[in-house]
Amino acid sequence: MRKLFALLLAVSLAIASLAGCGASGSGESETETITVAATPTPHAEILEQAKPILKEKGYDLQVTEFEDYVQPNEIVESGELDANYFQHIPYLESFNEERGTSLVNAGGIHYEPFGIYPSEKKSLDELAEGDHIAVPNDTTNEARALLLLQDNGIITLKEGAGLEATKADIVDNPKKVEIVELEAAGVARAKGADFIVLNGNYALAAGFSVSKDALAFESADSEAAKTYVNVIAVKEGNENSEKIKALVDVLKSDEIKKYINDTYDGAVIPFE
Repeated sequence: MRKLFALLLAVSLAIASLAGCGASGSGESETETITVAATPTPHAEILEQAKPILKEKGYDLQVTEFEDYVQPNEIVESGELDANYFQHIPYLESFNEERGTSLVNAGGIHYEPFGIYPSEKKSLDELAEGDHIAVPNDTTNEARALLLLQDNGIITLKEGAGLEATKADIVDNPKKVEIVELEAAGVARAKGADFIVLNGNYALAAGFSVSKDALAFESADSEAAKTYVNVIAVKEGNENSEKIKALVDVLKSDEIKKYINDTYDGAVIPFE
């Protein structure tokens, strides 16, 4: 009887021990999910590099790719996803004003120089009267494109036009170039354009290299680097959550900075 009792006790203790190990293992394997909307290049690519680093910190990063600039903001505003990574601050502020959303900057990650790229013509020296130049049609990116054209002597804008500049603000156009406004994703495919003006992610997606292909681009130490830093955006009130802080910290880590510098040939620059 004593032997049977001892055997039963030993079995009970073994089962309890195994159950305890299982509970501990389950706890250790639990991860918190971070859902992020991103445009494919370079944002989703950079996020892919962050996944294993975040995994080590107990977070499962899930990335949903979008080709446009509207849905990523709408689904973060609705709470469907935690954050997005595709836009700079002027676009974020403009979107909030126009759509009544309450999205905020949770951290600046990188800067993409805006550039003038060849299309039908291969050099700005070939610019002729009546040439067509395609630019993005959203408010802040169009202004940025026009400012770059101004910096290169192609047009002159009304004083003070700044980040709200539109075609209507052009006060001097010596070559009478035609500014063709297109949805940002379509600029690289503009038919009949002599030159195109692109932000970095669409230039990369179109196969352009800033250092090799851009005919002119914003300098890395310009005010544009601060103004147009690409950010992690979240619904107001979520910017200080632990998982968003972890996401931003990893994206600003030395490992991710190295990946950006090694991969994008100057088209994407880590923001300090």
